[in-house]
Amino acid sequence: MTDEKVLATTRHWLEQAVIGLNLCPFAKAVYVKNQVRLVVSQARHADDLLEELDSELDRLVNTPAGELDTTLLIHPTLFDDFLDFNDFMEIAEGVLDEHGLEGVVQLASFHPKFQFDGTEADDIGNYTNRAPFAMIHLLREESMERAVESFPRAEAIFEENIRTLEKLGHSGWQALGLGPHS
Repeated sequence: MTDEKVLATTRHWLEQAVIGLNLCPFAKAVYVKNQVRLVVSQARHADDLLEELDSELDRLVNTPAGELDTTLLIHPTLFDDFLDFNDFMEIAEGVLDEHGLEGVVQLASFHPKFQFDGTEADDIGNYTNRAPFAMIHLLREESMERAVESFPRAEAIFEENIRTLEKLGHSGWQALGLGPHS
């Protein structure tokens, strides 16, 4: 798959699911201001991806938030297995420590087979973190804090997302062009 196709698929997911279903009420503002960087990784190994993560962390913290607020590091070919990706995310969290960025940047993960602990693979609630490709989301803590302060019930977002997805169901997810539910 070409980088252009990966980016188009990712934008479709952002626009239809993340923003369209309001799964993240903070996403639209930075997306419409073009403050979201989408990077397609061509890493062939986890070590290469860690180098790209290093680079993207440096870029994020050294660029004013008004220009770049958040980054999605997309890796369409690495980590087909969710558990392998989940293990990798633990290593990625260690990179934040190495950079002295704990409390400055946080990482969130998305994966086509994302599964919360204690749920069945086809549980619709898993779709809050399902994306067309494995992705590492680099978020500025300061921006998240500002967004949460402006949102009256930030702690209820997750529960609201589950209700939204339960109403939508697997067929509704597919009708949005977001792929199969497995």
